[in-house]
Amino acid sequence: MRAGYQGTGPGAITPDGCAVELYSRLPVGPEPDIVAGAVPAGAHILELGSGVGRMTHPLQERGLTVTAVDESAEMLERVRGARTICAPIEDLDLGETFDVVLLASFLVHAGDVEVRRGLLRTCVRHVAPGGCVLIQREGEDYHTRVPRERVDPSGFTLRIASSEPLGGGVHSVRAEYEFPDATWTQTFRARPLTKEQFEEALGEAGLRVDRYLTEDRIWVRAVPA
Repeated sequence: MRAGYQGTGPGAITPDGCAVELYSRLPVGPEPDIVAGAVPAGAHILELGSGVGRMTHPLQERGLTVTAVDESAEMLERVRGARTICAPIEDLDLGETFDVVLLASFLVHAGDVEVRRGLLRTCVRHVAPGGCVLIQREGEDYHTRVPRERVDPSGFTLRIASSEPLGGGVHSVRAEYEFPDATWTQTFRARPLTKEQFEEALGEAGLRVDRYLTEDRIWVRAVPA
């Protein structure tokens, strides 16, 4: 397990506390449409942190070619129809470039600054000339509006139970997922970033914001500076 990360519940747990069975159950939201609307038709996408393929599969259905990267072999076993690569994202160097690099799941908010820098360097290393990097940020109230919960129409409850400051700008976050037949928890470390701090982190890596794709600025299209 990565330091500060843990998970509980049935089935395999990944190094960052994610439960493979849980993520196989979670529904897909509007994210594939956001991504598909921001990239050229038929684009080749490097998806960093693909998990079980919740985004991978809908993106493929939209005519995009996806290379799925995750550090969990158990997650990648559930990805269908895509090239898969099992490796930590921050160390990845495939020696090739892609039309689009996708960094979703709030990974840019990694608690460890060096991990975040590694993630963004991987994005820059793999984006083709004229390509773009799509990044999913946390909402601006993610760490202040706690506890909070949402009952999904599919029948489970997602609860952000706590976000405790640890010092140095890092929070320890506990998420709980309650299904009728099982419960999972995940504890992870996150570093809240204001819009200005986020853009500064991009600039440090050699990226700049091209545009924010959603009104809440959670989805961002970035390009090499």
